[in-house]
Amino acid sequence: MAKIGFIKLGNLGMSQVVDLVQDEIAAREGITVRSFGTGPKMGKDEAAATEELKKFDADFYVMISPNSSAPGPTAAREIYKDVPCIVISDGPTKKDDRAALEEAGFGYIIMTVDPLIGAKTEFLDPVEMASFNSDAMKVLSTCGVVRLIQEELDKVAAMADEGKELELPHILAKPEKCIERAGFNNPYAKAKGLAALHMADMVAKINFPACFMMKEIEQVTLTTAAGHEMMRAAAQLAIEAREIEKANDSVFRQPHAKKGHLMTKTALYEKPQ
Repeated sequence: MAKIGFIKLGNLGMSQVVDLVQDEIAAREGITVRSFGTGPKMGKDEAAATEELKKFDADFYVMISPNSSAPGPTAAREIYKDVPCIVISDGPTKKDDRAALEEAGFGYIIMTVDPLIGAKTEFLDPVEMASFNSDAMKVLSTCGVVRLIQEELDKVAAMADEGKELELPHILAKPEKCIERAGFNNPYAKAKGLAALHMADMVAKINFPACFMMKEIEQVTLTTAAGHEMMRAAAQLAIEAREIEKANDSVFRQPHAKKGHLMTKTALYEKPQ
């Protein structure tokens, strides 16, 4: 039995499904999952509250948050530094900062392609927030990010189930790395998926100054709107990429068997093997 604890501090696009991808139809045996979420906030108070999940005594923990170098996630890592823990975040991207995480004993999957939302009251409301996250999820799911995380967590869960020493992942998930996990058969579909990932990567670069540097309302709203339009366009490319695969009856699927191992299929009427 592999026990996995998920700590959700704040919200990334991937936060929506990170604790679901190990057991997509809730029928997998040999795995138990518990999640502790702090909603939209990720300060030091929220970090302290996550200690509650340590009572679960998981084989390993997964801590997902925006900007893992921020005070809240940093404080949370202090709580979990004595247990196997994988950090999933959109940063740090610098080699030295990632090396520091590894030296401290943490695994990591740093996703440059999980985009920064345009979080300014002049632009963002609950509907816009939900729409943006649905667009982000379309890119993350179709273009390889979900499968990358699913496969890496599967590896660690298998080690835990077999009683082996855990080897945690250390991955900088840039567009080129993510697209190789997507399983596209058609090169045009793959190209559209890669374009979508590069656009998602660029959304953060557009929204960052709007969120933290710009002051004038016209600048703020125009820039955040531009970032969200780019995310929408990226989602449409991801949809088009999958439609190409569907038209060719070549959508790669990788469901979990009841015992936990991965099966594969491509043709729609094919039985997973």
